[in-house]
Amino acid sequence: MKREASNMGNTNKKDDKSTWAVGGGLLLGLGVGFFFLKESALAFVGSIFIGLGLGLMIAAIISRVKQK
Repeated sequence: MKREASNMGNTNKKDDKSTWAVGGGLLLGLGVGFFFLKESALAFVGSIFIGLGLGLMIAAIISRVKQK
């Protein structure tokens, strides 16, 4: 008997744009961080982490909406 691979959620890698949110959030945090770079290096790193977290949250929301 052959087992067919289940297509979980019918997500195609070309159609899934939620992964772009992580990179976009990281770049957004990097851009904002450059404004804080003169003031504090920790604010620069913090803004990168905030952008990464924001991108991860947006990616989770996008993938959850796509599943419904």
